[in-house]
Amino acid sequence: MKCTHCQSDNTIKYGMRKTGTGYSQRMRCKTCDREFSINKSSAVRRAIVTPDKHFPLADDAAISVLIQAIELVKPDIYVDLGDVGEWSHFSRFKYKGKERPPLEYMVNDCNDDIIDVNLGMDKIDAALDKIDCTEKYMCEGNHDNWVNEFATRYPYTNYNFKDAVNLESRGYAYYPMGTHVKLGHLYLYHGHLYGGMYHTANHLRRLGCNIMYGHWHDLQNMTATHMDGAKAAWSIGCLKDMRAESNAWLKNRKTNWGHAFAIVDFYGDNGEFTVDVVQIIDGRTSIWGTLLDGTDHKIYITSDHETSTKGHSKANKATAKVRA
Repeated sequence: MKCTHCQSDNTIKYGMRKTGTGYSQRMRCKTCDREFSINKSSAVRRAIVTPDKHFPLADDAAISVLIQAIELVKPDIYVDLGDVGEWSHFSRFKYKGKERPPLEYMVNDCNDDIIDVNLGMDKIDAALDKIDCTEKYMCEGNHDNWVNEFATRYPYTNYNFKDAVNLESRGYAYYPMGTHVKLGHLYLYHGHLYGGMYHTANHLRRLGCNIMYGHWHDLQNMTATHMDGAKAAWSIGCLKDMRAESNAWLKNRKTNWGHAFAIVDFYGDNGEFTVDVVQIIDGRTSIWGTLLDGTDHKIYITSDHETSTKGHSKANKATAKVRA
């Protein structure tokens, strides 16, 4: 985007500003160091929408591809559909059929979960910061809600999902489990409310609106024409490690899971949008003719912290811990 003052191409996004007719994109020119705004009411706003990552059980290659995609696509909006963490030590199923140990024996494991999930989110947020994406949404998933359920069982702890992953300081708008983000004519949420083999059809039948979600880890798309026009539902897969050893609870049951995320373009004044579901096959994908290869498992980002090949910074690890 050219600077309106000096016509330089060396410009960066600088946040959004609400206007009487919608909003404008604030820009800053690195050449003349002046700010200007672009009326976005009729322009394209681009979002990247990501499904279940289940940190620390995310797929390294798929996350690498996602981060490369963020840097290539440069979205205005980022939506996380939830289950950002596995939260295995908070799980209601961990001690199913067993006697729970005293709380003091569980706290360290719970804190390790918090560290691991924050480290995973750090990687994505660093990529979003790099391209100045500040409009971010978090849809709480059922695994994320295990943190809240744990606190209900142990009310004298200070655990809750929103604070465990520092959503406020990260700049995310928080949507509790079951609530929907609405962008244009598209609703987005975790996806756990309506299941079955044809869960996209069930979502359309129950909700009667355009809906995008994760939760089921598979790729589905269903369309239906209502009296007020066509509607569609998208299930956009997952980004978790799909190997059997990372999903022992399946007991080697075969699945139809797939790695993917979505690029959604919103345009015009009436909420119109288009969807491109980007499937990741064996750690690689192509966007706009550019091959994104995550199979070398290199990370990914530059930040103010020293980052290893796993993307873990000692500074972040120290601040992520929350104690009961």
